[in-house]
Amino acid sequence: MSKPQLFITKADFSDVSALNVLVNSAYRGESSKKGWTTEADLLDGVRTTEQSLTELLSDPNSNVLLAKDTNGTLYGCVNLQLKGNGLYLGMLTVDPELQGGGIGKFLLAEADSFAKTNNKTFIEMTVISIREELIAWYERHGYSKTGERRPFPMDNPAFGLPKQFLEFIVLNKTINS
Repeated sequence: MSKPQLFITKADFSDVSALNVLVNSAYRGESSKKGWTTEADLLDGVRTTEQSLTELLSDPNSNVLLAKDTNGTLYGCVNLQLKGNGLYLGMLTVDPELQGGGIGKFLLAEADSFAKTNNKTFIEMTVISIREELIAWYERHGYSKTGERRPFPMDNPAFGLPKQFLEFIVLNKTINS
């Protein structure tokens, strides 16, 4: 399926249920295995909940951008957290049946635009360190490994239930205005 004509909107509380379905379908369980971003082999449990998404949308520093078509169908999302002179990019999600069609690239470009509009000089993210194909994809889109590692919350089921030791690496991209 080719990429539909998409536009960006900012998520609000009416989007919580659809966001919850999208994010969990792309990262956990059998449906996630249709795409290449699955974490199903690394983690059990859910990736997010309606409660955690509601809390995210209540945070004034959080900006969840949605990629929708003209009919309002949700294809992807990204969370951009205002963080000093930069942004923290998280929850980049594309419908698993549409991954590889440019929607993730579209959302990354929107993140760059959002950073420029908000006078931010960098975007930071964390990626599970053994997700080499995902790290390589981000590197192809201008992100670099910083050398920093951060612990994965191994005993917090809100993040999922790890099947092995996991840790994050930090990636960063400089934004030129």
